[in-house]
Amino acid sequence: MMTGKNIRSFALMLIVGLSFTGCAGIGPGTVSRDRSDYTATISDSWKHQMLFNMVKIRYGDAPVFLDVSSVISQYQIGGQINLGTTINNNPWSTSQSLGAMGQYVDRPTITYTPILGDKFARSLMSPVPPSAILSLMQAGYPVDLIFRMLVQEINGVRNRFGGEARARSADPEFYALLHRMRKIQSAGAIGLRVSKIDKLEAALMVFRGKRDPAVDVLAGEVRKILGLNPQAAEFNVVYGAIPRNDKEIAILTRSFLEVIVDLSADIEVPAVHVEEKRVGPTHMERTVTGETIKPLIHIRSSSEKPGDAFVVVPYRNTYFWIDDRDLMSKKIFSFLMFVFTLVETGEKGTTPIVTVPTG
Repeated sequence: MMTGKNIRSFALMLIVGLSFTGCAGIGPGTVSRDRSDYTATISDSWKHQMLFNMVKIRYGDAPVFLDVSSVISQYQIGGQINLGTTINNNPWSTSQSLGAMGQYVDRPTITYTPILGDKFARSLMSPVPPSAILSLMQAGYPVDLIFRMLVQEINGVRNRFGGEARARSADPEFYALLHRMRKIQSAGAIGLRVSKIDKLEAALMVFRGKRDPAVDVLAGEVRKILGLNPQAAEFNVVYGAIPRNDKEIAILTRSFLEVIVDLSADIEVPAVHVEEKRVGPTHMERTVTGETIKPLIHIRSSSEKPGDAFVVVPYRNTYFWIDDRDLMSKKIFSFLMFVFTLVETGEKGTTPIVTVPTG
């Protein structure tokens, strides 16, 4: 039979045990777990949001972006112990009761901010700076990927554009230019240098000669396509469509909104939607020789949810998705997400004030 002294001892041990259990699970130990969990979840939500907006644009709908402004995680642990004793008239008949209850609560506060006004204009409608183009090249990203995605025109040589309002194919020289520049980049013969011109910082594209005769030939062909001075090795890079002289490279870059409008033109859509005039046919880009240019990102569609998708979104009773086994599409889609982060410049917009109870 448990005496009153035993009950008090057991209750004290239970209280201490509950306290240590709570302390072990709450505090510094939650930081690593929460950071990983929220990072993975927010990353997945951005992928879904990006693909969903691309599909909406494909169907003529307006994109809407929500930013996760803050994540505040709160934990609460509580415990309750009940002790009771019942004494009957019979001195040999006494009963005791002991009860315990624990509670663990996780209450995250997540704040969403729509990307509107100045932030929308800054993040989605401002052209990517030419210096960012060169920085991406310097970081090792393929020049043909960068130019196909982010550049509309370079020294008058125009890229294709898939948006239905002003859809057009690329100039014949564009893909020839990219092919040669990619080979020069692979040989390590193209670089970036920042210099002071008229007290202002200027980005220079540098062709490093006297390394390989084959590379020198390619560099000469690039100069010819772009109308550059055949003897110059450094060229000032500016934003624009037409250069002022033969020692300048004028790059007309796209805004991020133009980037996703162009990429959305390659999304596969159900034939019945095209027949019903709900959406235009998928854009097919070809070279002057008739060779089909593969889309940068292969986005598929199906009536049933795919079982092995890198990212999938439902829209108009159809699933749009990227195959998890399509490594190139996955990499370029991830690069697209990186570019979205890159173009976010300037001060942050006004964020809502969130009051979180501490009790």
